[in-house]
Amino acid sequence: MARRTASPTGSAPLPTREQILAFIETSTVKVGKREIALAFNLKGQERVALRKLLREIEEEGAIERGRGGLSPAGRLPPVVLADIRSRDRDGEFVAIPANWEAEHGKPPTIVLTPPRGGRKPKRPMPGIGDRALIRVEPEPGAPGRYTGRVIKVVGKNKVEVVGVFRAGAQGGRVEPVEKRAQGREVLIPPGEEGEARDGDLVSVSVERETRFGPPRGRVRERLGSLGSEKAVSLIALHLHNIPHVFAAETLAEADAVKPASLKDREDWRTLPLLTIDPPDAKDHDDAVFAEADPDPSNPGGFRITVAIADVAAYVWPGSALDREALLRGNSVYFPDRVVPMLPERISNDLCSLREDEDRPALAVRLVIGADGAKRGHSFHRIMMRSRAKLAYAQAQAAIDGYSDERTGPLLDGVLRPLWAAYGALRTARDKRGPLALDLPERKVLLTPDGGVDRVIVPERLDAHRLIEEFMIQANVAAAETLESARQPLVYRVHDEPALEKMRALGEVLASVGIKLPKEGALRPALFNRILGAVAETEHATFINEVVLRSQAQAVYAAENLGHFGLNLRRYAHFTSPIRRYADLIVHRALITACRLGKDGISPDVSVGELDQIGEQISAAERRAMAAERETIDRLIAHHLAAHVGANFTGQIAGVTRAGLFVKLDETGADGFVPVSTIGADYYRYEEARHALVGERSGETYRLGDRVEVKLVEAAAVAGALRFELLSEGRSAAKGAKGPMRGRRQGPRGRPAGIKAGGTRHRGSRR
Repeated sequence: MARRTASPTGSAPLPTREQILAFIETSTVKVGKREIALAFNLKGQERVALRKLLREIEEEGAIERGRGGLSPAGRLPPVVLADIRSRDRDGEFVAIPANWEAEHGKPPTIVLTPPRGGRKPKRPMPGIGDRALIRVEPEPGAPGRYTGRVIKVVGKNKVEVVGVFRAGAQGGRVEPVEKRAQGREVLIPPGEEGEARDGDLVSVSVERETRFGPPRGRVRERLGSLGSEKAVSLIALHLHNIPHVFAAETLAEADAVKPASLKDREDWRTLPLLTIDPPDAKDHDDAVFAEADPDPSNPGGFRITVAIADVAAYVWPGSALDREALLRGNSVYFPDRVVPMLPERISNDLCSLREDEDRPALAVRLVIGADGAKRGHSFHRIMMRSRAKLAYAQAQAAIDGYSDERTGPLLDGVLRPLWAAYGALRTARDKRGPLALDLPERKVLLTPDGGVDRVIVPERLDAHRLIEEFMIQANVAAAETLESARQPLVYRVHDEPALEKMRALGEVLASVGIKLPKEGALRPALFNRILGAVAETEHATFINEVVLRSQAQAVYAAENLGHFGLNLRRYAHFTSPIRRYADLIVHRALITACRLGKDGISPDVSVGELDQIGEQISAAERRAMAAERETIDRLIAHHLAAHVGANFTGQIAGVTRAGLFVKLDETGADGFVPVSTIGADYYRYEEARHALVGERSGETYRLGDRVEVKLVEAAAVAGALRFELLSEGRSAAKGAKGPMRGRRQGPRGRPAGIKAGGTRHRGSRR
């Protein structure tokens, strides 16, 4: 029997690798570090050592980390929450895990066996669209396949299908908008159409399943006409169950709120703070100011002030506003609308740092040296008055010598000191060496009627970098203050890349002639050297995206893991409480830790409670990102539908056995080239090379190759594009890329539901 490892303090031995694996394998509940620590009675430093041991086991590939906790590598836990999506050829229900992360590849399938009990089983009968708790067992000899029995149905017949209603002589049918449900219509019997008209976007509840053939349902709600400007974002809202209508209780509470007074606040209304935001910003939650430090012991140094809207003054713990903010987790940004975390009375009025209006704020004053290193900081609860509301381009133009009537009077006294302080911070940032990804952030511009006007890449200005760096420094100061006060908080953590992702990155880099070092500490500098090596090559954008994919996803957690991408030991989101619940938690923690009022975090809050909040708002963030991305997909697919038959240039962004993913240069849209349409040869998938290789000709299409394609099909509602390849592949003899020209086409494949490309919206998610 394996011995338990001695702990660093000698008070409690650590469990062995085998004991941890056995505990994870036999557990019927979610397993994380906390559950393992409790099971083996580990405390204090033993938990730190446990974290290191778990990371080692994960890097060995023995366990995997997902939203469902830790599990043996490549296997589902014994009991899993799953969504029932379809039937197989034998008529049995097929489910997939509800919390499966897309980055892990194709989700495993679970074939449900009939419940025991004859014709009248005691267990509930599931149906398509149901979410159920299922006990699973691996199917022998079939990796990624399981058999399962339903333990409990969660939300029977409550999962809606969103689709387009097509009227018929007798009732109608609904075409689902989700790609994974494409081709599986829901029949609507006569009398169940509700108010739906042909072409409307509707939500449908599936009322009756048949063993074979399409299910039957009824229209629950008419969501709007697909011709309306808000139809596309409505699809995302309903598919992802994003709350977008405030409860009456929440609105009433917001309307009853009185503006905050100067009582118990420092009066900073004469300080010339100003906001710098996108020109279309509706809420302004941060203002900045900088000046030379008058302290003679800090020559060339600066005092920087970052003031953040005091949302905690209006949204108290446990109130209706607080409960709904936690439910939403964050604001969601679409090209045609914003779904705010807080009602407009709070977000766009009382908490928006409007020009020349008194507003309560929580401010941090940072003292930095001439080298940009922070020498100290302090937090203050203040009343402020913004001197000016500027756009990024407007502030940058003033610094570049093109001031206007608004920026001219502010240039010497406010704007130049801001840029001088940023210059010092930039020196420190360069020395710190955060991950320096260079990826264009595309923005979709709409026409007045809601259609796509064009897709642009906004210029990246020093004004953007200035605000970003000021916010990063404020976030670091918040985390440091709370740690020194021993006040529990929600960190923004970004773990280092997993070993498996590093292996995959190494394979991709090898395909373009770059060697990934096998030894040495894993630091952002390693990735920056790789990015620097390809900066002026045709592979620059592609490698930047591949490096991004290799990174872990940043999340919120009560345990500090540091922030790998920013190369910071501690980090917490503090600067956007109007649109992120995590920041509101940090504000309350600072109010308590710095004794700034009675509306801080409860002194009884536990790390466990904060960890649960972190998991909830991390899930809400992923939900928002998916909804935003899919909305961009659909908008661009709708825009390109008018260009079917046109040729485009792009880059191969993914290679699978089924075909190639191609990202277009102009719009960033992603589409699919079915392997069956690539000439007359048989193409073999070579995983190690990330390539499709012709069996006879040796012609090769490799990840990162430049290609020309023709748009064959654009499914606007699903956001799916299908291309035909026009470029020759690399020749077998030299591995060189062939010319971009028309080529002989093979038989066309079936349409593939692949996403169009998207953009990230305002506000850093680091």
